[in-house]
Amino acid sequence: MDFKFKKYWRKTGLNPKWGNKLIELVNEKKPHHFLEIGVFCGVTSRNICEFLNIIHRGNFTYTGIDLFGDENEDNNEKKPTYIKSQKFSNPLKHLYYNLLMRENLNSLDSVRKFLKNFEDKVNLHKGNSNEVLKNLDIHRIDFAFIDGGHSYQTTLNDLEIVYENIKGKKGTIVCDDYQDANYITDVKKAIDYYVKKESLSLRVVEGKFAVIDI
Repeated sequence: MDFKFKKYWRKTGLNPKWGNKLIELVNEKKPHHFLEIGVFCGVTSRNICEFLNIIHRGNFTYTGIDLFGDENEDNNEKKPTYIKSQKFSNPLKHLYYNLLMRENLNSLDSVRKFLKNFEDKVNLHKGNSNEVLKNLDIHRIDFAFIDGGHSYQTTLNDLEIVYENIKGKKGTIVCDDYQDANYITDVKKAIDYYVKKESLSLRVVEGKFAVIDI
């Protein structure tokens, strides 16, 4: 299928190269119920919804968790500076979003509006995944993309809860920032620990994506 990851004129945590690699991983399993931890401005969310809508003809669900602009009080987390400042290198984006629309692209309202075409398929939850996940019904999830808090404890928490809900379904967990960023080390430590603890298979895509096939 000739589906290409689009940036949609918004900030995104994945550039087209890695967006397309994620789409390839999703296409391998063709999940019906997708979970994303770390929605950011919704670009990956929109691409996933577009893709699943095509291959499943509307028979899919998407669940997203993010702080959506709330300050993170955990000093162990490295929060992108963009979320607070919303600075654009493109002056037209600055003019449009900051001055004309006065829209925070990482806000819950903005992401909801961005995903409006799939509002009956999408469930967005605001808060820290350490608190949100344990109170969320995600038993149907068969594919998860984890790119939320990057501390050891948050990564481990997300893995533990997601795995308990996805095991037995031949599903997949993909974790971003496994070892490609020198300043992020806790993600790799948490993943390596959990994979060994649960005797799970792990494949690493070019040092960035840690893929756990259940």
